[in-house]
Amino acid sequence: MRTMANEKKGAAVRGRIDFATVAGLAVAGIGLLGGLILEGGQFSDVAQYTAALIVGAGTAGAVMVTMPHTLIISALRRLRDVFWDSAPPRAALIAQLLLFARQARRAGIVSLEEQGEAIADNPFLKKALMLAVDGTDLQDLRRIMELEIEAAARRGEAEAKVFETAGGYAPTIGIIGAVLGLIQVMKHLEDMERVGHGIAVAFVATVYGVGLANLVLLPAGAKIRARLEQSLEDRELILEGVIGIAEGMNPKLLESKLGAFVEEEAAGIERKESVAGEAVITP
Repeated sequence: MRTMANEKKGAAVRGRIDFATVAGLAVAGIGLLGGLILEGGQFSDVAQYTAALIVGAGTAGAVMVTMPHTLIISALRRLRDVFWDSAPPRAALIAQLLLFARQARRAGIVSLEEQGEAIADNPFLKKALMLAVDGTDLQDLRRIMELEIEAAARRGEAEAKVFETAGGYAPTIGIIGAVLGLIQVMKHLEDMERVGHGIAVAFVATVYGVGLANLVLLPAGAKIRARLEQSLEDRELILEGVIGIAEGMNPKLLESKLGAFVEEEAAGIERKESVAGEAVITP
């Protein structure tokens, strides 16, 4: 029979790479470059460091003017969530809460103090559990933790907005880069071969701006928002679980109550798959 420490260790979940993000970027890159090559182009046609400098620096500067620097730094840290899924599966989270519930029923909720203090990877769970252990009124506990959920939602939305704002600026900066290139082209109208080459190079900035916005910045903002929604639901699950533990709810009833969150997650996945399937078969 496993001890509580071993069960907790088994419930802990390591993060994992978001293969959807990596695969999505790879598919987009292969599709764009493959299409270019099939049309007779070369990679060097779009490998223009001056265009990249104009679009990258111009977009970054516009965002810096628009957003507070502390928010920009926080949003950049959030980029990890685009490529790395650190959220534990709901089933593992429920298993940990049920473990605490059984311990509380057997030895009282105060016996969870040591386990609560040992929680290092989930500050929200730790705070909620320690408030319950300290005998905080359940209404006050719910109010405090709901305020934390609301604050986390506001922060996450603001961080996602940084990338969405950058995605709005990038195409326009790309157009500015194209115009700057055309200005240089207009200086050499006497050489039509040089003019044609210059126009092609000038429009690379537009490609960079539109590509950066639609392949990187806007998807990153959407992924951060999706991660935020998942995190908020996990916190709601934790709050309901800790309140159930504090109320002395039977672990079987608590398991049934928290199981609704897993069912909602599965239903959400099924709805997305259904919508995707309908989109494929729609004439």
